[in-house]
Amino acid sequence: MKQRIHSSFVLVYSLVFCYSCSGFYLPGLAPVSFCEDEKAEDCPNKIQLYVNRLDSVESVLPYEYDMFDFCKDENEKRPSENLGQVLFGERIESSPYTFTFKQDKKCQPVCTRTYKKNSQDDTTRLDFLKMGMQLNYQHHWIIDNMPVTWCYDVEDNQKYCNPGFPIGCLVTADGRAKDACVINAEFNKKNTFYVFNHVEIKITYHSGASEGWRGARLVAATLEPKSIYQKDEKSLNCDGGPPMEIPGQFENDVSVIYTYSVSFQENNDIKWASRWDYILVSMPHTNIQWFSIMNSLVIVLFLSGMVAMIMLRTLHKDIARYNQVDQEDAQEESGWKQVHGDVFRPPRKGMLLSVFLGQGTQIFIMTFITLFLACLGFLSPANRGALMTCAVVLWVLLGTPAGYVSARLYKTFGGEKWKTNVLLTALLCPGIVFADFFLMNLILWVEGSSAAIPFGTLVAILAMWFGISVPLTFIGAYFGFKKPAIEQPVRTNQIPRQIPEQSFFTKPIPGIVMGGILPFGCIFIQLFFILNSIWSHQMYYMFGFLFLVFIILLITCSEATILLCYFHLCAEDYHWWWRSFLTSGFTAVYLFIYAVHYFFSKLQIIGAASTFLYFGYTMIMVLIFFLFTGTIGFFACFWFVNKIYSVVKVD
Repeated sequence: MKQRIHSSFVLVYSLVFCYSCSGFYLPGLAPVSFCEDEKAEDCPNKIQLYVNRLDSVESVLPYEYDMFDFCKDENEKRPSENLGQVLFGERIESSPYTFTFKQDKKCQPVCTRTYKKNSQDDTTRLDFLKMGMQLNYQHHWIIDNMPVTWCYDVEDNQKYCNPGFPIGCLVTADGRAKDACVINAEFNKKNTFYVFNHVEIKITYHSGASEGWRGARLVAATLEPKSIYQKDEKSLNCDGGPPMEIPGQFENDVSVIYTYSVSFQENNDIKWASRWDYILVSMPHTNIQWFSIMNSLVIVLFLSGMVAMIMLRTLHKDIARYNQVDQEDAQEESGWKQVHGDVFRPPRKGMLLSVFLGQGTQIFIMTFITLFLACLGFLSPANRGALMTCAVVLWVLLGTPAGYVSARLYKTFGGEKWKTNVLLTALLCPGIVFADFFLMNLILWVEGSSAAIPFGTLVAILAMWFGISVPLTFIGAYFGFKKPAIEQPVRTNQIPRQIPEQSFFTKPIPGIVMGGILPFGCIFIQLFFILNSIWSHQMYYMFGFLFLVFIILLITCSEATILLCYFHLCAEDYHWWWRSFLTSGFTAVYLFIYAVHYFFSKLQIIGAASTFLYFGYTMIMVLIFFLFTGTIGFFACFWFVNKIYSVVKVD
């Protein structure tokens, strides 16, 4: 009962703490004030619009803005990108869209793109633009570090603000309007592309005059894309007219004139610190998240009750019976005490198990710190790439605990090949991940995607791995091997005990398969939102919920593994080392099955390259999750077994 109350208290406290943290804006990002006076050095009046890479829900391949034949900035400037942005394929650059604060503009030309039917180069550029419209590639524009959003009404009169807008749309040969073509009844010509060549941008600002500070701060940027045919730049009309059509067959020359309108609106009710709220609130996920949390809490309370019953009642009776004076009668009993001479017998493949546990410890600490910092607001969507940068840097710096845990356990298992152990700890699992990642990168290079990691970044990652992580792993292993082996509470017999015939449910494979069901049941709803943020390009910001689910997963993996471990020991099966790791680690198999289901039921991805990339990156996620959950289950079971055998009397 105490266990149940303690678990509930931790969960509720974590929820209150992290949910209250969601109101903080990202520490370290200072607001920029804009003024009408162009001579003010500390208060600019020019607003630069930046463009990011374009992506699609129908393809895993993002492309740089320059890959499409859009209007380009002649004096192109690229802001510095952190490691996380590079790994995620973000490629931010300046655009020719530059605005003056509080100066509205109407139907301003940007550039004209002409495609001649006899030019092979023009045909290639136009075909690439058509491909972007056919696969529903989305622009991602940025003003003052804010996404320029396209807001429109969805079901139940709710407004959804998408941090991107499409290049254009396609009406297929059978007359079916794809994606954004449904917004306009004039998009009805078969086998025709409609390019969005005009945008109406509205910038909302918060004036500082009422609060005693100079200038104004931008608090929202929205736009509405339109397709408008223009004859030439001298006679522009952006109030209406026929849409800008590009026929499916390139039979005549085509000219596309890109234009924009911009307006400024004052709104002092929106504070700069909460300017992301209108984007995040429009995502109707909160109720589902609460349902997920309550569902997971029920599972945790059930498991906590079971573990408490075993600890306080069953184990108490077992220990009292085993410790009775008449030991001869006790020896005739069956149960977990009978395997005390074999329960700490070193496992087979102890080298590999210790390596997995070292890597799992590294991943566990990295995940905990990253989620905790995200809970505090340091890794919010406003700080692009910060989440991935933080995770990679933490992983590199946490080589020491990985080496220490691996070496200490390997020594406990009686291993003597310490050089092989530390090399495998430093190279095996990271090497598998890097090999998979490098293969995916080769595909991205071939496809010309912006997600392809530059060669210099790959060299930097290798330098961090071999220059920092590997030496730190050796340092941790050095201290781990200097420590004495973990002392076991009972002696191990020289001759292994024969394991009796097991029932179906206490055999290894059924127990391992059942062990991953409950932990996966706690996370699968949260997993849906995580996969959406990765593959459907939706913004993920609910780190308070995620941290709480992390705690629930930790408790569930521990309790499910302890329960099954106890049942197996009662059946006199003492092979618990690998089984405890694999029982909770099997949750990763369910994750893979769910990822396959998600691919076929939720995604619209087409193409061999995108499919291969999806499953390649999924395998990296599955491996990391396998090491993470397996390590949780092992150490929970290790503590449990040491605890029960340390309080029982053994001859």
